[in-house]
Amino acid sequence: MKFIYEYKMKCVRLSNQNGRLIAQVFIANTPWLRLRGLLGRPSLNNDQAMLISPCYSVHTIGMRYSLDIVYLNSQNQVLRIKKNLKPFRASACKGAAKVLELAAGGIKNKNINIGDIL
Repeated sequence: MKFIYEYKMKCVRLSNQNGRLIAQVFIANTPWLRLRGLLGRPSLNNDQAMLISPCYSVHTIGMRYSLDIVYLNSQNQVLRIKKNLKPFRASACKGAAKVLELAAGGIKNKNINIGDIL
């Protein structure tokens, strides 16, 4: 007998001070969801993102596509931006409490800047 464990991800909407909306933000806030992240999932489209919390570092080991990474503090203020993190790379930000992962090009598309509050 084979058991399959499916964890449903909570989904929210997010916007920045410039009013740019990310319509579908998947929340990865349990140990299993944070561990898995986007591994084995299809790439994000321009209206999707994944928010990982708590988190201060990410990797793209095993990924097939690049990501834009936004590091946030506990008040959702943007501390650092990493554009186009390619597969099999890692990135971190001291002081970050959360990480928002977007499709490559998403930071420019959504006009997200350091200091913004999401």
